[in-house]
Amino acid sequence: MLVFTARSFTMKGIQSLSHSRIQLLDSHTINQIAAGEVVERPAAVVKELVENAIDAGATRIDVELESAGRDLIRVSDNGSGMTPEEARLCLERHATSKIRGLDDLNEVMSLGFRGEAIPSIGSVSRMTISTAPADGMRTVVRVEGGQILPETAEAGPQGTTIRVEDLFYNTPVRLKFLKSDTTEVGQAVDFVMKYALAYPSVAFGLTHNGQRVLQTSGSGDQLEAISDIWGRDTARSLVPVDSRLGGIRIVGFVSPPHVTKPNRNLQYLYVNGRPMKSRTLTIALDQAFRDLTPERRFPLVALNIEIEPSRIDVNVSPTKSEVRFQQEGIAFEGLRVCIREALLAHGMMPSAAQIAMANQALRQAQAPTDWSIYAQSPLPTQAVTPLEQVPTISDLGVNSSQLDPFFVAPKIANEAMPYIQLLDDLRIIGQAMKTFIIAETKHGLVIVDQHVAHERILYEYLCGLKRSTLIEKQSLLMPQTLHLDRRAALLLEEKLEEIRSVGFDLESFGGDAYVVRSIPAALRGKDPIKYLKDLIDELVESSVTRKLVPTREQIWIMSSCKMAVKAGDPLSHAEMEKLMVDLATTENPYHCPHGRPITATLTHDDLLRLFKRI
Repeated sequence: MLVFTARSFTMKGIQSLSHSRIQLLDSHTINQIAAGEVVERPAAVVKELVENAIDAGATRIDVELESAGRDLIRVSDNGSGMTPEEARLCLERHATSKIRGLDDLNEVMSLGFRGEAIPSIGSVSRMTISTAPADGMRTVVRVEGGQILPETAEAGPQGTTIRVEDLFYNTPVRLKFLKSDTTEVGQAVDFVMKYALAYPSVAFGLTHNGQRVLQTSGSGDQLEAISDIWGRDTARSLVPVDSRLGGIRIVGFVSPPHVTKPNRNLQYLYVNGRPMKSRTLTIALDQAFRDLTPERRFPLVALNIEIEPSRIDVNVSPTKSEVRFQQEGIAFEGLRVCIREALLAHGMMPSAAQIAMANQALRQAQAPTDWSIYAQSPLPTQAVTPLEQVPTISDLGVNSSQLDPFFVAPKIANEAMPYIQLLDDLRIIGQAMKTFIIAETKHGLVIVDQHVAHERILYEYLCGLKRSTLIEKQSLLMPQTLHLDRRAALLLEEKLEEIRSVGFDLESFGGDAYVVRSIPAALRGKDPIKYLKDLIDELVESSVTRKLVPTREQIWIMSSCKMAVKAGDPLSHAEMEKLMVDLATTENPYHCPHGRPITATLTHDDLLRLFKRI
């Protein structure tokens, strides 16, 4: 048996502690580490400060950014403000006015409640808080890298103004991971847009580098707020939703099936006014619009789920962006059924007759309603494919009398056709599934994906591989107006020259509107505004959601994809012939700009082996 005296145990314990590898961190380091969970980028600062302003009962919130928030983030509100004691106390971790204990989480309705945001922001910036519960003298508290400076006072109105300067100046690792200004501003605008739609009685304003990016009226009308954020045309098209099911109420707006986007950027879901993410509810949205919207197109959504706070858990993550439902199945079914009821009330429920109506609306949305807007000769009623512009056989100096009815390509010697072997004894057989061109050459059976083939052709025209002149344009007899949401308009302003380089002639018409005067000739017979909106939506998705900065080449790739014929478009033999001839002139007829294969060849031996003839 081992026996230790008190003295020997104490001395050994002290010696052990002095050499321990486990150390207590100081409070300043703790705050900086915790800030990484809450404050990952300027937009996160905007989110936290806007939430505090809303919780303070503000009816006006102004956000000002400089250098995408790196140099300055300033959020001002006319809310309840704070007393000098409260202003000092809010800088302590886990100091909050929203809850008093764990049981209060079952009833929490405020956006914030953890008491982490303000001290976390103060630990990684130079922050100034100016606040007062009434007009008169304001308390001014300054924090520099977590160190609280002596308190001062200044005159000012009721409310709170928080300035955050030199964000991440003392954490350079975090600073270097920030993205481009476009991406960072886009993220901040996205947060403000979400709260502006959820709280239409609050007048929101956002300014970047002195330029007003966003402004809402604060009238209390959600549809008016949507008009301020997404544009008047979009707001007019939306369908109201207001239903109860399973103890929850779902209220807001959704778009009809013919008004869609190529991504989910404008799908805003809220739970008790809190913007949130939920895979379950996203699937419910898809279920509600099944068989109504085209594949890979997504409706616009701004819906708030009102539910007893005891039936949800909002304390899932430090950013409070996730919500768990006690009965997830009820939330799923409630959202799906409520949307279907709203569509039914507006004649869009997927019965046989109504599906036919929706499909007709989709067809009308895909083509201009007034062909007279084009300056060239009148176009046929049926949309003309862009393949009308590619070189014909006669353009290449070939006598059409050499061709049989199914077009067997003659021997052509042309320096502009680096892949002339594609046309060796070429005979177009036909089109399969309205997607693939089937042809025969002396090398075997050739299968060509019509969309990616045309995409490759258009891409080489856009980037100048085909010719040195500018992309061919087509003037509009009557200019058309393009209306965008605020975030998209901000991005377009920075990428305007790149958009013009692919053939769109457009200029700012004030606010979120642009005038389109000419379009790429490849879009003849199609709705140019729809294609332009889709292109800009994809740019926003790339810049803001995926946090990538689109280069000019990426814009060429996006544009060629948007303009190319699609899978499902029927092509005539002449059109297939033209596509194959033009494909042979490209630098790479085997892969599209995205890297997908264009052609596949089954040689004569491959076919014999397939059918066990050899």
